[in-house]
Amino acid sequence: MSGVRIEDSIRVIEQLDLDGLRSEWARHYGAPPPLRSVTILRLMLAWRLQADAHGGLDADTRRALAKKGRIKAEGLELGVGARLTRNWMGKTHEVIVEESGFRWEERTYRSLSAAATAIAGSRWNGPRFFGLREAP
Repeated sequence: MSGVRIEDSIRVIEQLDLDGLRSEWARHYGAPPPLRSVTILRLMLAWRLQADAHGGLDADTRRALAKKGRIKAEGLELGVGARLTRNWMGKTHEVIVEESGFRWEERTYRSLSAAATAIAGSRWNGPRFFGLREAP
């Protein structure tokens, strides 16, 4: 797609399937990321092409992102000692917010989602599981 306007390149990308996106990525950047999501790979490729054409993130934005540090797990803002309860499968489960994460049955999890998944036995969004978010 070299020599083509960036807008035209993006229009082409919008029409590609997963194999086409991987080929286009390989042509520009080497081995493509091991993604199966057409949507995510399409967005990543479009962003990279636009960043190459227009310079990417400015220095101030890069500095701000570098300062951000590790993202704090959602739910920690409730404060150390906060207790979240959920009735699941006929049993009441309690998770306690600690500085290092979320404690359930004497084990500490790094995220509320990890604790919810342990309780439910299947993958769950922790804030949704404990009613901190509305379902879509």
